[in-house]
Amino acid sequence: MTAAIEGPLSGRRALVTGGSRGIGAEIVRRLALDGAAVAFTYGASARDADNVVVEMSRAGARVLPIRADSTDVGQIASAVQETVTRLGGLDILVNNAGVAAFGDIETFPLEEFDRLVAVNVRGVFAAIQQTVPHLGEGGRIINIGSINADRVPGPGLAVYSMTKAAVAGLTRGLARDLGPRGITVNNVQPGPIATDMNPEEGEFADLARQTIAVGHYGHTRDVAGVVAYLAGPDAGYVTGANWNVDGGFTA
Repeated sequence: MTAAIEGPLSGRRALVTGGSRGIGAEIVRRLALDGAAVAFTYGASARDADNVVVEMSRAGARVLPIRADSTDVGQIASAVQETVTRLGGLDILVNNAGVAAFGDIETFPLEEFDRLVAVNVRGVFAAIQQTVPHLGEGGRIINIGSINADRVPGPGLAVYSMTKAAVAGLTRGLARDLGPRGITVNNVQPGPIATDMNPEEGEFADLARQTIAVGHYGHTRDVAGVVAYLAGPDAGYVTGANWNVDGGFTA
């Protein structure tokens, strides 16, 4: 399977985890429209995955949906292998799959703690571990973290922030490990981005806008644009970076 669109990523093969909706779907669209052949994983949202495939087919790009649970290492490994088999190789991994849950330390359920760690940390590590043997010189690993790794603006975010801080640390360490092999590893940290789970209207959004330097929420395309740059030919000297896309929220 090859992409029909010519662009800066023509000839490249990508896997995006959690790519059926929100930021993940926009990343799939952008990489595909930049010429990459893109596989993406999804969980329960089969209809959303189908919509991405139909939309990209109409645009002249081809994408491959793969159902996989990001808490299941076996399914992650299968998704990587299917990507390699169907696309003929793998050059770019975008770890976008993630979950969030909030609550105070005294009542936060341990099963929720385990779920966040399983998806946000263990799943990211497993996807990288399975992908690295397939990456060559010029390979790209891009993690989608959160500015909450650096800034916790309110109560109830401790566990979620912990998982995203772990991703930031993993990114820095792997940049050292994989740099000699010509593989870059970077971490994109979105701030207030308008999605179904984080709408730009409402009481919380009104409070958040007061601390955003540009005065408004970002959009999924803002994150996807940074990912596309880091995946592209001009970013070969960028690695180990934690790149905030937050409108100055952390300034």
